[in-house]
Amino acid sequence: MSHAGAPVGGLLVLVDPVARRLDGESVRIAKDVLSAGAAAKICLPDSQEEFARALARRGHRQPVIVGDDRALVRAVGLLYRERALSDGAVSLIPVGQPGSLMLARLLGVPLSAVSAARAVLDGTVGTRDLLVDDSDGVVLGGLSIPPVRAVPRPAGPSVWSAYRSLVRTLVRPPVGEGPDGSGPPGVGHRLRVEADGVVIADVDRLVEDVSVTPREGDGLAEVVVRMGTGPGSVVRTRATAVTVSGADFRYRADAAVTGPVRRRTWTLRPGAWALTLPHQR
Repeated sequence: MSHAGAPVGGLLVLVDPVARRLDGESVRIAKDVLSAGAAAKICLPDSQEEFARALARRGHRQPVIVGDDRALVRAVGLLYRERALSDGAVSLIPVGQPGSLMLARLLGVPLSAVSAARAVLDGTVGTRDLLVDDSDGVVLGGLSIPPVRAVPRPAGPSVWSAYRSLVRTLVRPPVGEGPDGSGPPGVGHRLRVEADGVVIADVDRLVEDVSVTPREGDGLAEVVVRMGTGPGSVVRTRATAVTVSGADFRYRADAAVTGPVRRRTWTLRPGAWALTLPHQR
């Protein structure tokens, strides 16, 4: 990490509209602390489109995002697509519901508006790895493909359920069907997972979940694939690129759920962006 201090070009303080609605007092405190310590231009966009336009017109000002995890990911994604992440650090003052600030906590950003604002003014800048997918999406903290949950069928007798009950007494249920014939009991995806071109899971075995997390410092992402129980049920490896393909799947990247998609590749960009944090004591 390197020392930050008040930026020479001043600050562009982008207040997410959700933050203004949820906690106007924390927003006011953040604006007061920042304006007292640096030349700060305060922007109050009313939509994501206005947010994007204000960020694009920041000039030499350092962007400070006042909002939740989604606002931070949105800002970093916009800067990435502008190819401007190397211009300087991004700062975050977390404002939102506790469940919407998990990424901020993971990254080490103080959840107090006062502490986070002070870190913007006199904290340190640290570079962080970034996962980028083949649709220009970004992942700051990690991504996962969660298990599939079978949708329960309506309870109650019917002609069809009686017929199925009779059939089950005559034949065994097919592979992957629950004992009541209601579909896959647990849970699994028919997916092919490749790490740097090496297949570590394939469609012949149900994949319960997948996670990909940047490992700061070694230029690799940690990949974990779970496939039920027994020998080889958990595969762990490190890679710079991960491709998942197969049946339609959804994935959670930081605070957002995306999909369904049939194929996606994520590539690690070491040290691609920088975040302002408090000094380590």
